Amino acid sequence: MPLARVVPHERVPVPFAGDEQAMLSAFLDRYRETILWKLDGLSTEQASRRLVPSATTLLGMVKHLAYVERGWFQHNFAGEPVNYPWPEDEPDQDIDFRVESSDTIASVSALYREEIAKSRRIVAAASLDEMSRDTERPRSLRWIMVHMIEETARHAGHADILRELTDGAIGQ
Repeated sequence: MPLARVVPHERVPVPFAGDEQAMLSAFLDRYRETILWKLDGLSTEQASRRLVPSATTLLGMVKHLAYVERGWFQHNFAGEPVNYPWPEDEPDQDIDFRVESSDTIASVSALYREEIAKSRRIVAAASLDEMSRDTERPRSLRWIMVHMIEETARHAGHADILRELTDGAIGQ
């Protein structure tokens, strides 16, 4: 394995005080950006390489997070109809991590950025106390924002490890 090398990177700044919605959004954006940064300088083949027993890969993780954004913000919160590129009855729990032969870093990153942009528009038009349209288990936008920070940060940690295993690159 190559020696670890530090990859310089300017992280998205977060406020130290202020409006709660702006602060939650800034922290979520920091982790979203970190996820994309972990793909910088890699080939699609490197980003698709399985380095652990599960289906988790760097590229698959970004794809998964794009669909998590879609599910929580568009479907659960806003009540918008959404679709996914797999059958509803697909038994594979990790299907959204699956990297298809047509997936590239550019295409998956673009998908993630598009879903993030839609999520930001939904958040900007709502209050943190507003409840989701999910009638079975309604949640506040605040809950969804905190959950998305948790989900994205957890995968950013996974991405740190996978990136180091891929080419020895480490970062903040």
